[in-house]
Amino acid sequence: MEEVVLRLKELLFPSVADVEVLSVDVNIAIVRVDARCTADGAVCPGCGVWSSRVHGAYLRFPADVPSAGRRVVLRLRVRRFACRNTVCLRRTFVEQIAGLTRRHVQRTERLRSDLAVVGLALAGRAGSRLASVLGMPVSRSTVLRLVDALPDPETAAPRVVGVDEYATRKGRHYGTVLVDIETRRPVDLLPDREASSLAAWLAERPGVEVVCRDRAPFFAEGASAGAPQAVQVADRWHLWHNLSEAADRAVAQHRRCVHALVPAAPEPEPEPGPEEETSGSPWPTGHRFADRTRARHATVHALLEAGHSLRSVQRQLGMAWHTVKRFSDAAEPEDLFTGQWQNRPSVLDDYKPYLDDRWNEGFTNAWKLWEEIVPLGYKGSYQRVRAYLREKRTSPRPVTARPPSPRTVAGWVLRHPDTLAESEHLQLKTVRINCPELDGLTRHVRSFATMLTERQGRRLPDWLEAVRQDDLPSLHTLAAGIDRDRDAVIAGLTLPWSSGAVEGHVNRIKMLKRQMFGRAGFQLLRKRVLLA
Repeated sequence: MEEVVLRLKELLFPSVADVEVLSVDVNIAIVRVDARCTADGAVCPGCGVWSSRVHGAYLRFPADVPSAGRRVVLRLRVRRFACRNTVCLRRTFVEQIAGLTRRHVQRTERLRSDLAVVGLALAGRAGSRLASVLGMPVSRSTVLRLVDALPDPETAAPRVVGVDEYATRKGRHYGTVLVDIETRRPVDLLPDREASSLAAWLAERPGVEVVCRDRAPFFAEGASAGAPQAVQVADRWHLWHNLSEAADRAVAQHRRCVHALVPAAPEPEPEPGPEEETSGSPWPTGHRFADRTRARHATVHALLEAGHSLRSVQRQLGMAWHTVKRFSDAAEPEDLFTGQWQNRPSVLDDYKPYLDDRWNEGFTNAWKLWEEIVPLGYKGSYQRVRAYLREKRTSPRPVTARPPSPRTVAGWVLRHPDTLAESEHLQLKTVRINCPELDGLTRHVRSFATMLTERQGRRLPDWLEAVRQDDLPSLHTLAAGIDRDRDAVIAGLTLPWSSGAVEGHVNRIKMLKRQMFGRAGFQLLRKRVLLA
């Protein structure tokens, strides 16, 4: 029997000492375990004096981790000891079993640990649902309290720190995440992205030697104030991303050069309509007003030739007498056209080349095109733009190759030349021949790419000077921003450190925040980021 009790104790409490299993009662839903503590005494939590004087005993019923899907509840007999220290404020105290119980807690330590792990992974509601399925029923509030009670991890002072922002509410409220670049683990979260907060955090850790960051001014100011001894490193991915955006804008400003890739198609000769073949009419066919006028003219003359009077034609067609008279007096329907379809000057004429270019690029939204030409000085109505584009939709157009979009050409410029297909090489060469600005853009982008990949940061001043020599306003803006943060950019193009690990943790923070439906406070989010 003693051997069976020992085996039960090893099975149920493998890492807990001084516990004796008395009995086990198993039914379909729950497992009850009777146990008691076998220690000779306990230490007073108030004064630390050992006592073996038993004052009394009572039963506790802490819940334990489930077994085979069944809930496990302990029927634990604990003793109350009398403190032998006469000056201690505690007269009596209850023994606690290390690794199993603590004061005023209804769950064992291992069950609390398991529930805290579930809470770190899934937070409140989802954690509560999963715990119930696993046989550990608990409320979502309790799961969050267990997570909140976990102590912060003890981490060594980092030597290389990565810093970036994360959004708790995009566009309104941001925080700061700090990552140890060498271990790739987050070390802290700050509730804002102010320079003073970052400076205070860095000032408490004088061992920081390198700060990896993007080129946001508040991080630059905070790093300079809190860690003046540290080397600031601008992230290479952000530098390349800024250059890509500048290249996109530059190509978009020279989109006309892209059309050189597509040979101009000959203008189609309009096929003459029946009326035009007989009378040589210059008036349009297919226009609803012109076609309706011709049809009415033919009907009126047919009735007149059949012997009907003007009044009879008026009654049959529901037209005014003067209108019937005007149709009868016109020998040809073209005599009725009084200039409304002639090529009169229009307020849209100066903007038609722009509309034609955008139309050839595949952009056919009339409202968007109207919004684009209004800042250019167009004073006319949206309806006039819509009518002009409607004629382009209904008129037959020659089938020609569609020119590549500015974004496609920017992709050719930004990609490594060895990755371009032969056709892409030829098209990019044509663009560079027809546009000196895009040729200069390609040279600057490839020169910067060489600096970035081969860590040649010493060449940055020469690159900035070369950029300023060309007529590329978008690159001038980028160069001005880089010049303000020149030391950090040179360090980023020279040293091996980068903020890649920080960007990964920013994405992880987004996942955790969305998993909690945006309801998590800063403290809970910080616990999950640092401990999960």
